[in-house]
Amino acid sequence: MRAVILAGGLGTRLRPYTTVIPKPLVPIGDRPVLEHIIRSLVRSGVDHIDLCVNHLGELILIYLANADIPPEVRLAFHWESEPLGTAGALAMVPDLEGSFIVVNGDVLTTLDYRELFEHHKQQGAALTVAMHAKRVNIDLGVIESANGLVKNYIEKPSLRYEVSMGAYVYEERALNFLPPGVCQFPDFVLRLLDAGERVAAFQSDADWYDIGTVGEYERASADVERYPEKYGLESLPHTDHDLIPALEAQKERDEVARRRAAARVSRGR
Repeated sequence: MRAVILAGGLGTRLRPYTTVIPKPLVPIGDRPVLEHIIRSLVRSGVDHIDLCVNHLGELILIYLANADIPPEVRLAFHWESEPLGTAGALAMVPDLEGSFIVVNGDVLTTLDYRELFEHHKQQGAALTVAMHAKRVNIDLGVIESANGLVKNYIEKPSLRYEVSMGAYVYEERALNFLPPGVCQFPDFVLRLLDAGERVAAFQSDADWYDIGTVGEYERASADVERYPEKYGLESLPHTDHDLIPALEAQKERDEVARRRAAARVSRGR
């Protein structure tokens, strides 16, 4: 299976943690959330992962080049020159064929991606969205009224919603509905529905945290500290990864650019 991780977000809601590091490298337990995602995908059978990066993407590349990533997975980087959104970024990834998984780079979950993938295939959908039940507590008295008269009074109700987990399965044909430029995922779902395409829902009771906010990040960190075995925190032997040549090539390109800039300055003098 193939997966795409969207790792280009600015992480503004997670400051001050993301002031100097990109959100996917925020640590959860003994490793960044991005590494948790990669390991979880590999355990589900994924062997090819594309990473869409933008903000501080060089740090993500450097980290993964030196991390103990399972050797059976192949990683590829795709750089956004400008943010293209949570759906638009897929336009940068070449040769996306058949069915593939897409995961936001700020998700910590015990979701079984293989089950999500199989559900997608059974539904024959263009897109499948993993969903999680979320309760929202209203700490106020809620009034229902009509024509200026109170019809009901509900003290501090608790509402239940099914929310997106930031994990999806796409069918290749869904990409035909991506508009040029920026496209956010909610808008993309509506485009598919308007076109009459089938969008499936996969309900999951897996543990799940969207670490995009400080509160959820701290809750996720506490859960990993208390139940590390749920997140597969066994240590792996160190293996050299094929990102090292990519990093060296990038360093060489940077050095060539630096020399050319210095030469231009010298000629200007």
